[in-house]
Amino acid sequence: MTQPGSQLRASTRASGPADQASVRRSNLALVLRHLRDQGPRSRADIALETRLNKATVSSLVADLTHRGLVRETGRQHQRGVGRPGRILELDGREVGALGVEVNADYVAAYGTDLAGRVLVDRRDSFDAMSATPDQAIARLAQAAREALNDMGQAGATVAGITVAVPGLVDVSRGEVLFAPNLGWRNVPIAELLSKAVTPQVPVRADNDANLSALAEFWSGPAAGTPHLVFISGEVGVGCGVIVDGVLLRGADGFSGEVGHMPVDPAGNQCACGRFGCWETKVGLAVLVSQAAPDLAYGSGPVRDVDERLSEILRRADDGDPAAVAAFEEVGRWLGLGASILVNLFNPRVLVVGGYLARVAERMLPIAQCELDRLAMAGLASGCKVVASTLAFGAAVRGGAGLAVEAVLTDPTIVSHAQLRLAPLP
Repeated sequence: MTQPGSQLRASTRASGPADQASVRRSNLALVLRHLRDQGPRSRADIALETRLNKATVSSLVADLTHRGLVRETGRQHQRGVGRPGRILELDGREVGALGVEVNADYVAAYGTDLAGRVLVDRRDSFDAMSATPDQAIARLAQAAREALNDMGQAGATVAGITVAVPGLVDVSRGEVLFAPNLGWRNVPIAELLSKAVTPQVPVRADNDANLSALAEFWSGPAAGTPHLVFISGEVGVGCGVIVDGVLLRGADGFSGEVGHMPVDPAGNQCACGRFGCWETKVGLAVLVSQAAPDLAYGSGPVRDVDERLSEILRRADDGDPAAVAAFEEVGRWLGLGASILVNLFNPRVLVVGGYLARVAERMLPIAQCELDRLAMAGLASGCKVVASTLAFGAAVRGGAGLAVEAVLTDPTIVSHAQLRLAPLP
C-alpha cells in the first residue's frame, strides 16, 4: 500500500533527465489542449496565455508539428510593433483513434481523427452470447483490422484503440473479469486483441457503460452537464456516472453495475446467477421475450437489434396486447430503478441509451411517472430524463474519445516512425 508522502519522496529521488522528460510531456500536453480548447493562436498568444516563455513554446510547437498534431494556417493580423505571428491550430488529420465494442448481439467500430473527422462508423450483427471468447475476439479483431485499413486509406494512422465490453473490466490490466451475458471470466482482451490486430498500437479495455457516459458528457444531448447518469439499454443493463465532470469509477473501478441491483427477490434468475436483478426487468431480452416471443433471443437465427425493435414497435402501434403490455411493464421497472439512481447521485440529467433510446417515445413517459412517484421530494423535479442521440454507438464513440484523450494527455505517444503501419491483412 502506498504510504502518505511516498510519491513526494519518490519524486525527490528521481533523476534530472527523467524530470525534464516529464515536464516536457506536460508542456506539450498543455499547448495541445490549449489549441484544442481555445482555437487557433499565434506562438506569442500561446506563450502569454499559458505563461510559458516564447522559446519554450517555439520548441514545443516544432515538436507537435513534427508529430502531425499542430500546423500553421497563415499570418496573424498586425496588432503591434514587429512582424505578424503565424497562426497555429490543432491538426491531427494524420492521427486517428479507434473505439471497438463486442456486445451480446453485435460488434461495432468507430474511428475518428484528432481533427474531428469521422472515418469509420459501423455495427454488424454477431451472436456473442453463443460464441466462445476466442471466437468473439477473432470477430472483433476482424472489425478492428477493417477499420484500421479504412482509416489508413483516409490518411490517418491510429494512435490508440479502446475496446468496450459489457462487464467488470480491470482497466489497468485490460482484463474482463466477468461479463455475465457473454459468459466471460478472466479474459485478457486488450492483450489478445493487440496480438490479433497489431502490437504497434496500444489497446485499452473499459466497461461499455462507462465509455458511453463519457461519450454523452462529451457530445450527447446533455453534453457538458457536470452531474449526469447514463443508463445503457442492451441485453444487459449498465450505468455510467459523471460527478463534477469526472467519471466515477469507484474503489476498484467497478462502479455502475446497476443491472445487478436486486429489485425483486421473487424474480427470474439473471445471467450473473442471482435472482431478480434489475436487468431481468428492463434488459432488451426481457422486452423482446414479453412483447414478441417469436423474436426472443435463442429462438432462431441472429437478428439485427434494430430489426427486432422495429417489429416490436410496429406491433405496439398496431395495438398488439403483448407488445403494449411489455412496454408498460418494462417502463415501470425502468422508472423504479431510475428513482434509486436519482436518489443516490442527484444528477441533473439521466440519459437512457441503447434500445431504451430507440423506444423512448413509448417507454420514457411511463418511466417518468414512476420516477416522479418514487424519487425523494425535489430530486425528481430537478432531474431531466432524456434519450441519447448516440443510440448503440455511444460506447465506441467513448472509446475513440478516450484514445484521443490519451494523445492530448501525452502527445509523445504519437510517433510517425511507429505509426506508419503496413496494410493489415
